[in-house]
Parts: sequence; structure tokens; C-alpha cells
Amino acid sequence: MGLCLGKSKSSGKADKSTVKSMNNKVLLEKLIASSNGNYNPIRDFSFQELTTATNNYDRERIIIQESGYILYKGVLNARAVSILKFGENYNSDNQYKFCFNNIVFGSQMSHKNILKLIGCCLETQIPILVFESIELGTLADRIYRRRRHNFEPLPFRNRLKVAMELANAVAYLHAGFARPIIFMSATPWRIFFDEQNVAKLFDFSLSVSIPEGETHVDVQIAGTRGYIAPEVLLEAKCNEKYDVHSFGMLLLDLLTGQKITSFCRDKRLGVENYLWDLLKKYVEENGLNEMVDPMMIEEGLCPRKEQLLQAYLDFAFKCVSESPEERPTMIDVAKQLRQMYLSC
Repeated sequence: MGLCLGKSKSSGKADKSTVKSMNNKVLLEKLIASSNGNYNPIRDFSFQELTTATNNYDRERIIIQESGYILYKGVLNARAVSILKFGENYNSDNQYKFCFNNIVFGSQMSHKNILKLIGCCLETQIPILVFESIELGTLADRIYRRRRHNFEPLPFRNRLKVAMELANAVAYLHAGFARPIIFMSATPWRIFFDEQNVAKLFDFSLSVSIPEGETHVDVQIAGTRGYIAPEVLLEAKCNEKYDVHSFGMLLLDLLTGQKITSFCRDKRLGVENYLWDLLKKYVEENGLNEMVDPMMIEEGLCPRKEQLLQAYLDFAFKCVSESPEERPTMIDVAKQLRQMYLSC
């Protein structure tokens, strides 16, 4: 499908026109290289439109602020949207790459559990992105900081539903394209909820495609500490099993209600270890109930639920196996979580 990028609505300054022309050229080249021209149309917004939509990027409109970007609430044509503005003074070369990654991969997506890219503004040095509205915080807010944000406790069945739907989304990235896409950011901070409480994967900044005819892709060591798969730390290359490892860590976060790395701290060395056998040792020494989020214990435990929690934990451990070959595929992950959800 063609990209809906037209001329700027304003007669504009020459520098805006030049920047837009350059960004348009870069974007088209990247889209063709990534998708062979098979991408969804995205709208072209002017800088003034987005400035108005966010009330001049009012700090009261901030949804989330990270070191490299800020996500704002906005309104365009009476429609609620989310507007992503990268920090131009924060390693601008990386921000430029991350921004175009989000446009290139986002424009190919068509899945209910992946945040929809609506359009972008190419008039700024680093383009500004427009996504569908997200109103109800991140998964990290729900499981780590729910009291601070006044969220209701998330029952185990609801957590299973979130995990199942997100697994389907990651499996779609792996199997739905000629060149499998490795998401590389499946963490609670990159999962948002819309006004219907639907979980959405967000942020393709670090995502990569596996080249045609190849089984692995070279990558930089980047991402959230603890979620980075061992093979990347050793060889700086990976395949789809990287996402399985990250997803296994996400499953453990959902089970415990806290950052799973807190269970893997070696206080003597002052470092953190992320090997699955260390997690397993913790459970063996302390018991399953010590690891599970206390609010799920408060829901009440019966033998059937304890069996399901144990099966869930065992499967999460399988996903974070040190060897990629021992991990299931994301399709298998999605199937297994669906079975657990239906039996819960």
C-alpha cells in the first residue's frame, strides 16, 4: 500500500521543508528495504497540528517520560491520540534510528495487541509519531506500582489473559512476515492498556528483522537489564528465541508482581545474575508461595490452582532456558498460555 505523505500544509520555512524532504527520503528507503513496499498508509501531520493537539506539549499531558522520549496525550480532529516526541539532545543518532524503526515496523502492523501507528510529522529533525490512544497506564503500573496509581489488583486469570494475548502478538511478529521480526522489548514498561483495557505492545526502537536466507541477525547489546538473552551477551546475535527469553521473564514478573531480578541478587558480589537455574534454586529453597504475588494467594488457593501456578512457573522457566534450543517457539508459548487460561 502507498504511504500517505503529502506536502506540508504550511507554506513553511525553508528549513522545515528541507528537513521534511530529507526525512521523507530516508523513510521511503527504509520502508522499501524492510517491507518491499508492503506497508499500511500513515498520515502526515504538520508540526503545528501536533503542537496544538498537545497544548504546546503541556507537561500535564505527559503519559510517560523516559530518558529518550516523552509520550503525550493529544487530541486530533476530536479523536484522542498518543503523541511520541523523542529527545533530540539525548544521543540524537540513536534517537533518529529508534524513531524510524518505530515508523517502519509500526506501519506494517495489523494486530489488536500492538499499538497502532496513525501517522507522523517529518518536519522536525527527529520525526514526531502519532499512535492510537492509551489511557490506562503500563503493565508495570499494574503489577509493580498499582497502589500508587490506584489500580485494582490483577487476578491470576486476568494476568493469564494479558500474557496469552501478548504472546499471540509476538508470535505474529515471528510468523506473520516474510522476514521474522524480533521485538526485543517485551517488558512490562513497553506494554500499555487502552481505554478498553486491551494490552498493547509498544516501542519498536530495538526491533530487527532476520535477513532473508539467514537464521540469526547481528544485534547491539541493548535493552532492559535482566531481559537480555544470554546468547546476545555472548555473541551479539540472536533469532526469535530472544523474544521467548524476554517473554519468560515477563511471565515471571506477572507471577511475582515484582521485578524478577530482585530474586536473583547476589549481595556478596554486588551484581545481579539472571540464569534460570538461580531462579529455580530460589523456589526450591523458599517454596512457590514465597514467589507468587501475595494478592494471588489472598484470592484463595485450591489444589487445582496450585497445580496451575506450578505449571505456569515451570513453563516460564522453560522459556528462560540458557540455551535457545531448549526454549519453545512463541507459537508454542501462545498455545500453552491459551490452554492455561481456558482451564483457569
